[in-house]
Amino acid sequence: MNWITGYGSHRPAASRAAVGIVAGAALLAMSTAVRADTMPGSFADLAEEVTPAVVNISSKHSAELANRQLFPPMPFDFPEGSPFEEFFRQFRDRFGQMPRGDRNRRLPDRVALGSGFIIDPDGYVVTNNHVIDKAEEITVTLTNGDEYRADLVGTDPKTDLALLKIEADEPLPFVKWGDSDSARVGDWVIAVGNPFGLGGTVTTGIISAHGRYINAGPYDNFLQIDAAINQGNSGGPTFNTKGEVIGVNTAIFSPNGGSVGIGFAIPSNIAKPIVTQLREKGSVERGWLGVMIQPVTPEIAAAIGLDEASGALVANVQPNSPAARAGLQQGDVILRYDGTKIGEMRELPWLVAETPIGKEAELTIWRDGDTRTVEVEIGRLPQEDRMAALGSAGDAAQPSNSSASLGATLAPITPELKARFGIPDDVESGVVVLDVEAGGPADENGLRPGDVIEKVAQTRVSSPADVDKAVEEAKQDAVLLLINRRGTSQFIAINIA
Repeated sequence: MNWITGYGSHRPAASRAAVGIVAGAALLAMSTAVRADTMPGSFADLAEEVTPAVVNISSKHSAELANRQLFPPMPFDFPEGSPFEEFFRQFRDRFGQMPRGDRNRRLPDRVALGSGFIIDPDGYVVTNNHVIDKAEEITVTLTNGDEYRADLVGTDPKTDLALLKIEADEPLPFVKWGDSDSARVGDWVIAVGNPFGLGGTVTTGIISAHGRYINAGPYDNFLQIDAAINQGNSGGPTFNTKGEVIGVNTAIFSPNGGSVGIGFAIPSNIAKPIVTQLREKGSVERGWLGVMIQPVTPEIAAAIGLDEASGALVANVQPNSPAARAGLQQGDVILRYDGTKIGEMRELPWLVAETPIGKEAELTIWRDGDTRTVEVEIGRLPQEDRMAALGSAGDAAQPSNSSASLGATLAPITPELKARFGIPDDVESGVVVLDVEAGGPADENGLRPGDVIEKVAQTRVSSPADVDKAVEEAKQDAVLLLINRRGTSQFIAINIA
């Protein structure tokens, strides 16, 4: 008897080939059987089951003066020229801005259209915040044509979720939440909504990706799906094959205004607790640390001696915040939060936000070339808090100095330079960047005219000479600069090798 072990065999070549053909045929048959078992023959029963709980939402807005846009863009900012700049250009007046000659005339009221879904027989309806934002009147229409005036229970602009309430004489059809974390890439999904105001429309596809970051805000974490989503689908549900809601359709990537098979949904495991808070309190409470953070780039990691570019770099600590009380400092890198490794900076805001207020959290940080542990009591996020990551000059009349190490022209901070570059009044010390040499270290690493260098390698500087001295004493291929850019502190690593 000849045994087949691993990839080899003691059989003759012809026999091995025959065995390979048989094994390959068996694997193909098995794969085909698996696909047959997992691919539904039809989505009709599922669509029939869930569609009655999916609603059309129309929101009435009073027009502003004609020189203003009727429906403002989403409250998320995108870099100019980014493909995501087009994501939320939805529900605008089809004619855009009024002609110049009519700027003093008021436009008539307009109606924005979107989707939603009922999560309770008592009439609680989930949708996107941008569908009903600033609406004076909201109408919910069921698939059978019944219309209801809706009351706004609460909104959470940070995740673009809203909860409505309608009153009916009898229990309403509803759908249940599913577990978005258990949904796998490649799983079948269906989306139901109100594209272009056409009414209940069902599309199918698969989950394309988990954890998509589209620069929509501090809590980005989307499911990407390829089921067709168009304008008007916003706020509608994404279902798994059990008929459970695993996502709230929110955004599309659309160079041409239509679906190209790249849609984004808020995962149910994110949406469900937020909706619960909206139902119970009308608003959302989040944990608060009180730091402004930025990514740890490979250059920054090299400059501060970290082995890998991970964690969240503390660019600023807000006064009287939990972080300040715990002793966190500008320049610390948060490596772990309550035992969870921070692989990317954007993971930290979610972890903090989900922490119960008043809980003691343990932070592992990198400071002065070593790790240490800090205990911090998490506070309540103020409404105005910014937990998101941080996002020409001619010759100067003031004394200046050309820094060969940075490839920049520098000058001590003066009232004249503060006025010239719009430097905030509370920035009282540092060195102003007057110009950067094209192709030099400062230019290639993002230093700009008007930036104020406050520290070099954790050393405070007040003159161009201080900068060059600190760079020289750092004795590294990359040096870390703390700068102030129009009132916002952030770190920049400059390669000087």
